[in-house]
Amino acid sequence: MPTERPPTIDPIAAARWHESAPALSPWLHEEVARRMEDRLQWIRQAPAAWCHWEAVRGGLEGHALVSARYPKARCFVVETTRKAREAASQSLSKPWWSRWTGEQARLEMPDEGAVQMLWANMALHMVADPQALMAQWHRALAVDGYLMFSCLGPDTAKELRAVYADMGWPPAGHAFTDMHDWGDMLVQAGFAEPVMDMERITLTFATPQRLLEELRELGCNLHPGRFAALRGRAWREQLYKALEQRLIDRSGSGQLSLTFEIIYGHAFKPAPRVRVSSSSAVSLNDMRAMLRNGPARG
Repeated sequence: MPTERPPTIDPIAAARWHESAPALSPWLHEEVARRMEDRLQWIRQAPAAWCHWEAVRGGLEGHALVSARYPKARCFVVETTRKAREAASQSLSKPWWSRWTGEQARLEMPDEGAVQMLWANMALHMVADPQALMAQWHRALAVDGYLMFSCLGPDTAKELRAVYADMGWPPAGHAFTDMHDWGDMLVQAGFAEPVMDMERITLTFATPQRLLEELRELGCNLHPGRFAALRGRAWREQLYKALEQRLIDRSGSGQLSLTFEIIYGHAFKPAPRVRVSSSSAVSLNDMRAMLRNGPARG
């Protein structure tokens, strides 16, 4: 297995984006949340408690859908920036969907092993250390709890990447991780039975300006080899012209089209296993889980 793989992310730029990202739910995030929520119909056991990781960026309308599906479940919302916490506090204090749900969401980190589902929509592809984030999710989940997540895949904005390459410019964006690599990372983080799949969504835009506005809302270029300085108006006009020529929709609508690859992932937290050695250390929570679940299978 390679020691380094996508995403090719500059950690400093990623941290800066994380703090400055708009405290709102982009349209694409809400659409992906809606599609991911529909997959919950295949989950037999409703969670007694669930955690929404970064609900503001992940989609507040999606949060409402999941809350309505599990009205009796306790809900924790984790926001990791001040701006997002303020937005979440305002949005969740008197939610419009409250007539369908029970207890109000708690804006706090759940205790270790406190939730049976962790929901993370469209977050992983902007994280410099995704395995550290997966470890946090793993700790929050109870044994036999499950993770539901989505993120952007490698084919996202392939048309824009091709334009930059043909113009001889630095990369248009950092590389996104393939779903098979996400599955490997989930296993390394302690999850079991990862199930990964993907779909492609094509969005159309009337103008290059509207296309770039949408991209700025979704994220930014975190590639270490991106443009090192600001570009001028002449470069911007050159970009607009290239997008109008290269991204024109072949259907004849006159719209500019851009591809987004969406990856969906699902995995369980298995009962902990202890490696037999001359000296073994087991946390109290792991010991309790092993006693509840009996001897580990396999």
